[in-house]
Amino acid sequence: MEPQIQKKIKKIENRRCIAAILSTVFMGAGQIANGQFIKGFLFIIFNAFVIINSIPYFIRSFQGLVTLGETPMKDHSLFFMVYGIIALLLLLVILAIYLFNIRDAYKNGKLLDNGQKPASFYISLKRIIEGGYPYIVLSPGLIVITAITILPMIFSMLIAFTNYDLYHSPPKHILDWVGIKNFYKVLTLGSWSKTFRNIFGWTVIWSILSTVSTFGLGGFLAILLNNPRIKFRKIIRTLLILPWAIPAFVSILIWRGMLNTNFGIINKLLVQLFNINNIPWLYEVFWARVALILVNLWLGFPYAMILITGILQSIPGDLYEAAIVDGASGWQKFRNITLPLLLYSMAPLLIMTFAYNFNNFNIIYLLNDGGPAVFGWQGGAGGTDILISWIFKLTFQKLKYNYASAISIIIFIIIAGFSIYNFRRTRSFQEEEMLQ
Repeated sequence: MEPQIQKKIKKIENRRCIAAILSTVFMGAGQIANGQFIKGFLFIIFNAFVIINSIPYFIRSFQGLVTLGETPMKDHSLFFMVYGIIALLLLLVILAIYLFNIRDAYKNGKLLDNGQKPASFYISLKRIIEGGYPYIVLSPGLIVITAITILPMIFSMLIAFTNYDLYHSPPKHILDWVGIKNFYKVLTLGSWSKTFRNIFGWTVIWSILSTVSTFGLGGFLAILLNNPRIKFRKIIRTLLILPWAIPAFVSILIWRGMLNTNFGIINKLLVQLFNINNIPWLYEVFWARVALILVNLWLGFPYAMILITGILQSIPGDLYEAAIVDGASGWQKFRNITLPLLLYSMAPLLIMTFAYNFNNFNIIYLLNDGGPAVFGWQGGAGGTDILISWIFKLTFQKLKYNYASAISIIIFIIIAGFSIYNFRRTRSFQEEEMLQ
C-alpha cells in the first residue's frame, strides 16, 4: 500500500507543474485545474477573443515591418514601420499577461500541493487592486509616454537602419533595410568620416569649455558674494542675475547683431579702445567658436551662481566655527570644508550641464546657424556646428534622414554611457558617503 500512497502524494504535489503546463498550452486552463473557475474563464475569454483574433493583425503588421511594403505609391514604408512598432508593443503587453497567467497557475498549484486553498476570485481581485494601485494610477501616464516618447524613439532608431533619404522617399520608393551601413559610412567613409570627427571633437571641446566657464565664473562670483564683509551683496547679486532673466533667444539674437563684423558695437568698441582691425566674429571658425563660448558664458553664469550660492548657504556654520576654534586659516576652511562639499553637491549638476551643452542646439543655431561653412565638410556642416545642429541640417536641409538617425543613436550612446559612468564614479547619490 505504501508505494501507492507515495505515488498518490507525488501526483498531488505535481499540481503546480500541471497547472503551469495547462496555462502555457491555453490561457486559463491551469486556473480551471486549480479550481479557480471565474479567473480561468476570464483568461480563456481573453485568449479566445483577443489573442486568437489578433493573430492575423500581428502577422500582417510584422510582415509589413520586415518588408516595408512591396508596391511603390501604394504601400507606404513609414506607415508599415509605425504599424509594426505598435504591434510589437502590443505583443509585449500580451506576452506580459500570458506570463502572468502561467505564474498565477503555478503559484496557486503550489498552494494546493502544500495543502492550502487558493484565494477566491474576490480576494485575488482585491489583492491585485491593492498591490497594483500605484501601477493603475500610473498607467494613463505610461500609455501617453509610450505613445509620444517610446514609439517615436523606436521609430527614429529604426530609420538609422534604412536607406531613407532624398532619393528613397516613400511613397514613391519602398525603403530597404541596410543594416549598419549608415553607421559604417558616417564613421569610415572619406569626407563623411572627416566631417564627423571634426564636429564630434568640437562638440566635446564646446561641452567642456561651456560647462567649465559658466560654473567657474558663477562659482567665483557666488563665493565672492557669500562673504559677509561685502556690502550691497543683494543688489550686486540681483544685477548679475539679470542676463538670466532675459529670454535666451532674445539675448542670442542681440549678441548676433552686436558681433556683426562691420556694424556690431563690439568691434566698434574694440577699434576705439585698442585700435585693432575688425574681428570676424561670425565669419571665421576660430572667432566664431570664441564668440559662442563668450555668449554662452553670458547666458549661463547667473544660473551657476544661483546654484552655487544655494549650496554655500546650506553648509552648516558649525563646521566653520569648529575650524576657527582649531585655528584654521581662511584658505584652510575653504580648501577643507567649502570646496569638498561644494564639489560633491556640484558633481551631478556638472554632469547634467555637460550633457545639456552636448545637445545645446539653440545657441548654435540662433547665433550663427552653425557657420561659417567649411570646404570639404559634408551634410552642410559648418565650423561651429555640434552634432545636434548637424543632425538638424541633415534632416531638414539635406533630407539625409538615415544618417541623421545614425548620428542620433551615436549621441545617445555617448551621453548615456558618460552619464552612467560618472554618476557611478562620483557616488553623488549615496548620501551615507557624503562626508567620506
